Amino acid sequence: MSQPKNISARWTRFNHRVAARISTRAQPATGFTSMPEPRTIGLYARGKQLVAGNFLFAGHLISAPKTSLWDIAVPDEVFAEEQHGFAWLDDLAAVGDMPARERAQEWVWRWIDRYGRGSGPGWIPDLAGRRLIRWISHAIFLLRARDSAQSEDFYRSLAQQTIFLSKRWHKTVPGLPRFEALTGLIYAGLALEGMAQHVEPALKALDKECERQVDEEGGIPTRNPEELLEVFTLLTWAATALKDAGRQPSTMHMQAIERIAPTLRTLRHADGGLARFHGGGRGMEGRLDSALAESGNKTRQADGLAMGYARLSAGRTSVVIDASPPPTGPSSLNAHASTLAFELTSGRRPLVVNCGSGASFGEDWRRFGRATPSHSTVTIDELSSARLGEEGRGWREEQLVDAPKDVPIQMSQASDGLRFEGGHDGYIASHGLTHARTLELTFDGRGMAGEDLIIAMEDSAKRQFDKAMDDEALQGIPFEIAFHLHPEVDASLDMGGAAVSIALKSGELWVFRHDAIAKMRLDASVFLEKGRLKPRATKQIVLSGVAMEYATRIRWSLSKAHETNVAIRDLNRDELDLNT
Repeated sequence: MSQPKNISARWTRFNHRVAARISTRAQPATGFTSMPEPRTIGLYARGKQLVAGNFLFAGHLISAPKTSLWDIAVPDEVFAEEQHGFAWLDDLAAVGDMPARERAQEWVWRWIDRYGRGSGPGWIPDLAGRRLIRWISHAIFLLRARDSAQSEDFYRSLAQQTIFLSKRWHKTVPGLPRFEALTGLIYAGLALEGMAQHVEPALKALDKECERQVDEEGGIPTRNPEELLEVFTLLTWAATALKDAGRQPSTMHMQAIERIAPTLRTLRHADGGLARFHGGGRGMEGRLDSALAESGNKTRQADGLAMGYARLSAGRTSVVIDASPPPTGPSSLNAHASTLAFELTSGRRPLVVNCGSGASFGEDWRRFGRATPSHSTVTIDELSSARLGEEGRGWREEQLVDAPKDVPIQMSQASDGLRFEGGHDGYIASHGLTHARTLELTFDGRGMAGEDLIIAMEDSAKRQFDKAMDDEALQGIPFEIAFHLHPEVDASLDMGGAAVSIALKSGELWVFRHDAIAKMRLDASVFLEKGRLKPRATKQIVLSGVAMEYATRIRWSLSKAHETNVAIRDLNRDELDLNT
């Protein structure tokens, strides 16, 4: 978790450093009382890259085959956080051979030598918790062929980090960082000799966090699906570690897991990835299914909203819609102006997407990814439906302001499928206009009909619309409706420019049509995906026009071509390329 740079944050970091130095005077643990099984999932390809000396963290690739992880030049703070969090141990363990183990051992013990006395950027509670989970989970992998002195150094460092966490977890930002800190403390307290006294306080704190952060519908304040998955994963890991140690998780703990599981199923696309909204990506490959399986929870969310998202699903097709106001206040630091945007996936292939979070590519891309035009929804007069906060306070501290407050929605059954209806008031203050969207997915999942209505409803809204028209010299209020396409689809204008043909790698062919009220074009777009070195080029379908009256209605459809089979064997494999 990137840290804000205000005076309060710097003081907190200073106190973290003091506590880290004090903790190094503690008596070391001498061994494990019990050791949780490795549950983290790494990527074999990324592990092989690390063994070869290619360090890909936070969107930066540094190739240094003969250089230690701790000797390379660090490009930014986020890169350093990924280094010191040790999640990369999962990738080396996924490889599991002698060279991978030697790399892991070398880098762990060099960290102990260089930073183990309380120095370096890794001494903040969420990174310490993440690091403890990995060191304990992969202890057998790490300790193999180590001598007694090295083992003592390892146990001493684990104990010191545990004591540091016990004193500083409460200064971590509520939400995912605090869940990481507490889960790491629970892991260490259960596993290490002499650390059992830290378990009960950590469990009580975890219960409070579950109560405060996980609402009755199984959502969290940031509305970030990937962050919800990470919280869920940590809670399931903690519950399993308790059971392995012969203890039962609390009722509060298990209820949080039971609330989150069906919400994640709602946010899960047909390809197994998460919907990409509010700073979240699709999730690490395999983590969602693994976490759901480990939780043992098989319930599904009842019809309606899950963490503010609506879902339409039929046949091989899934649609997830952002159907609530965006987060506000501190929870909106990574939130997007994406109200009523949707994503559509067919089988294993994403088709309509949002651009995603550009945070790993720098400040400009981060701001770009948060804006309404980067989502598959309506933009009016090039303005976002919610604005970013004041500049000049550091880009990590920008909150959403002037966001939609009234987002009524209704889910119902159409004559031949499922219907979503929703609206939002994000453009009333500026233009007097409400955006209303209707989406209907057929029962066989082969087609979706959409309607976007831009309307001034109340008298006050009509006066605001008239004022906006005057400002535009009565030329109309410009609008655009974007449908961002996944970079692996092949899109081209068809039927003399009246339609767009969209071919998926599975062999499916989809066709986009509209009612000619707006002009259609195929523009360049980008797909922002963390873990890659740069944004991926893709395309977007754009319907553009001007609103001249109090109500403007645009109809469009997206459906499989008649020649596309009902069932397709999608045998094309997606190979991970870390260099693009």
